[in-house]
Amino acid sequence: MTGQPRTPNVPAKPSLDGLEEKWVRRWQDDGTYRFDRGRPGGEVFSIDTPPPTVSGELHVGHVFSYTHTDTIARFQRMRGRAVFYPIGWDDNGLPTERRVQYYFGVRCDPSLPYEPALEPPAKPDPNRQVPVSRRNFIELCERLTGLDEKAFEEVLLRVGLSVDWSLLYTTIGDRSRAVSQRAFLRNLARGEAYLAEAPTMWDVTFRTAVAQAEMEDREVTGAFYKLRFHGPGSSPERQGHGGDRPIYIETTRPELLPACVALVAHPDDERYQELFGRTVRTPLFGVEVPVLAHRLADVEKGTGIAMVCTFGDVTDVTWWRELGLPTRAVVGWDGRLAADPPEGVPARPYDELAGRTVVSARQRIAELLRASGDLDGEPRTITHPVKFYERGNRPLEIVTTRQWYIRNGARDRDLRERLLARGRELVWHPSYMRGRYENWVEGLNSDWLISRQRFFGVPFPVWYRLDDEGEPIYDEPIVPSEDALPVDPSTDVPPGFSEDRRGRPGGFAGDPDVMDTWATSSLSPQIAGGWEDDPELFGKVFPYDLRPQAHDIIRTWLFTTVIRAQFEHEELPWTDTVMSGWILDPDRKKMAKSKGNVVTPMGLLERYGSDAVRYWSASGRPGADTAFDTGQIKVGRRLAIKILNASRFVLGLGEVEPGAEVTEPLDLAMLRALASVVDQVTEDFENYDHARALERTERFFWEFCDDYLELVKSRAYGEGREARSARAALRTALSVLLRLFAPVLPFVTEEVWSWWRDGSVHRAAWPAGSDLPSGGDPEVLAATAEALRQVRKAKSEAKASMRADVRHALVRGGSTGLVARSDLAAAGRIAELVLEEADAELSVEVALA
Repeated sequence: MTGQPRTPNVPAKPSLDGLEEKWVRRWQDDGTYRFDRGRPGGEVFSIDTPPPTVSGELHVGHVFSYTHTDTIARFQRMRGRAVFYPIGWDDNGLPTERRVQYYFGVRCDPSLPYEPALEPPAKPDPNRQVPVSRRNFIELCERLTGLDEKAFEEVLLRVGLSVDWSLLYTTIGDRSRAVSQRAFLRNLARGEAYLAEAPTMWDVTFRTAVAQAEMEDREVTGAFYKLRFHGPGSSPERQGHGGDRPIYIETTRPELLPACVALVAHPDDERYQELFGRTVRTPLFGVEVPVLAHRLADVEKGTGIAMVCTFGDVTDVTWWRELGLPTRAVVGWDGRLAADPPEGVPARPYDELAGRTVVSARQRIAELLRASGDLDGEPRTITHPVKFYERGNRPLEIVTTRQWYIRNGARDRDLRERLLARGRELVWHPSYMRGRYENWVEGLNSDWLISRQRFFGVPFPVWYRLDDEGEPIYDEPIVPSEDALPVDPSTDVPPGFSEDRRGRPGGFAGDPDVMDTWATSSLSPQIAGGWEDDPELFGKVFPYDLRPQAHDIIRTWLFTTVIRAQFEHEELPWTDTVMSGWILDPDRKKMAKSKGNVVTPMGLLERYGSDAVRYWSASGRPGADTAFDTGQIKVGRRLAIKILNASRFVLGLGEVEPGAEVTEPLDLAMLRALASVVDQVTEDFENYDHARALERTERFFWEFCDDYLELVKSRAYGEGREARSARAALRTALSVLLRLFAPVLPFVTEEVWSWWRDGSVHRAAWPAGSDLPSGGDPEVLAATAEALRQVRKAKSEAKASMRADVRHALVRGGSTGLVARSDLAAAGRIAELVLEEADAELSVEVALA
């Protein structure tokens, strides 16, 4: 039976070295953390673990956050729950593609044929990437992610994560692709997913659409250009009515002048009342555009009147949609101005801009405006926020594309209210994080764009019929049956067709896009839990007990998982969520691969030991950003070493006689204080506060070592009832403390447990305060410990007499201080006379009181 004591076998020189290799192998061989699916659902504790992005190396931030989750998993397992703790690899998406491009020196060209047994360049050149077919590119992605996943697994095993590795999944694996495609088809059938052609935020480097949740504002240096429009002049007979004065606008994007479709001012702006309903002519191009009124025009910004282009920013999209304006697109998918001008825009001087990058076109059009006299003064330098893809380094453009969307409440108030209600139903740790969720939901301005123009991802399970001209009929998609999933429309054939009809008039074409990686990761509860494939398992684990994650992906992973569960199950996917903060570098900046300031963990784990790194990690409170601190890691190592040494002392005292009872007041007082700590630590873990639990346990442990051990060591070596009481109390306390530390320090606690107990400490029962002997008075321990500290102080200061200091400590403890007189004398190595005189004086004071 797990936890049964036996004769101790204590090493002569205990060490932390080699514990990770020893116990990781033993845990795997013994199946220590394997999920017991035979247990009833009510005894299961399920965790929806975040699948890390497999791209390069894990960094110390992963160790930080995964340790937080692991402490909870270990606690719940010791509480008797069957812990469902899977791990997944998020191995599809843009980060993987980028890594493959640079690692192998290739780029994907879907127009190329597949080459069996293709090998990438022996000496990759990232600046001269070799084009390969889509299928070859995907094979290289799978090859590299396989290598990365092995490296990730090595780190997480070394950290000591108690996941069940038999539950491993990958977001590009067959099961994940089938789940993702099944959920999408059901969204489509219920009208929650739809295809639309609309203005889209577009990353010109990666040539893919970007969702609102993947954007970030960055401050960049730009300039305001003051341009002169000519007019009004809607007709010859109206010339002179209100004058022919020029109208000035200020813009940061003069290169979009050929895309201008209107000028907009606020309806109450008196400066432009006479212009509403009339037209003006654009500089250089002479195109007539209307002057319109709209509430979003900012009277205080620039000249108060704005140029509407299709499309410069999201406000342009709003004006375009609400005012029913035409479209004049000039920026292409590659971030260059189109070769031909939009309809109605003259070829000259547009030909001066065609094919240029946005920056080059901006410079050239400024030169043309300056030459024509339509640039008023010189550009005014500013710093302003510009939207970027979170993984990109060039500003996003807005282009019109056809994309797949899932409704998220942005344009459906009823759905938004349901999602907000789910947020209030979810238990947040810390509670204030719910505000971030609500702010995100309230601020949504578009549905969730889930399609990406990339290659290594889950394909949309959709084909389109081709008309007689070979053009897709988008409003008649062809979909597979669910039992055929997963499918790849680029290689698989839709029902009723043969491969020879692919791409031909009257035939079919597969949807070329893949799903956003969050469209699959948002289904992690369904993927890991066996949704539809293993109904028995899914019924036991869903809804999950816990979603642990970082606070910066509330808007992505957490929110989208809530959406998918709402649509499919009409309930939350979990009851509680716990947030981890960021790891900050010495400059208080978030550690991130993109910033180049990350610390990889393996060196730390090898140098200081996994328990030491876990100690630093577990010291970070839920939701709080934490500075990377090797000093704190060293403290953790010192603690682990102290556990070894204190345990060696306790277990080296000799056997505890069967039936030995704790009888002495000081021993009972210590166990009474420990019982209180057990109850508090248990409550902390139940509230997902691993940091508070560690803090309480550690504080008691050091006091136990510094005070109690010193007070009773002489007595524990002796004979008789008092000695038996000390040894029994020490063994009891050690057993409890090892179990309290086990969730945070799994290696050292398992090592010590193995010296004298059967089974694993991580399968031992969690201690309960009520199981410890009652009747002790914690004041006895506190008073005696204070007296011991006074003795040490007096000795360190080399005082001639310690009588006053000891007496003072005992007085502070009241009469309870008298019960540990012999232990204090032995610990302080002081004469009995000192204590006897102190006792006598104290007795008088107590009597007088």
